[in-house]
Amino acid sequence: MMYEMLAAKIHNAKITGRSLHYGGSITIDAKIMKEAGLLPNQRVVVVNLNNGARFDTFVIRGEEGSGVIELNGPAARLGEVGDLIHILAYVILDQKELASFKTRFVYLDDKNAVVRVETEECR
Repeated sequence: MMYEMLAAKIHNAKITGRSLHYGGSITIDAKIMKEAGLLPNQRVVVVNLNNGARFDTFVIRGEEGSGVIELNGPAARLGEVGDLIHILAYVILDQKELASFKTRFVYLDDKNAVVRVETEECR
């Protein structure tokens, strides 16, 4: 049996930009990506705390240390600069992998700097 589990959550990221005329995606500061264990082109779910929008897109690596969180393409219509979002990444695991798997929680401050990283076991 396979399980779809939360691999990472970037908590309270602040949208810093929007680029409507782009192919689509979310640009995330490379340092935040590293802390969350995200890869370029990885699928993520974005949840906007200000308007309730929830959508899937893919990750583009942003400049390290820039704090960039930018909605691109059609996703740019689903948030405003300054909105708070959660970025969720999932992974599919088999039962054996569950035993050692830990979800990563990355907490950001109001400038999108990483302030804390926590892990939580699935068991």
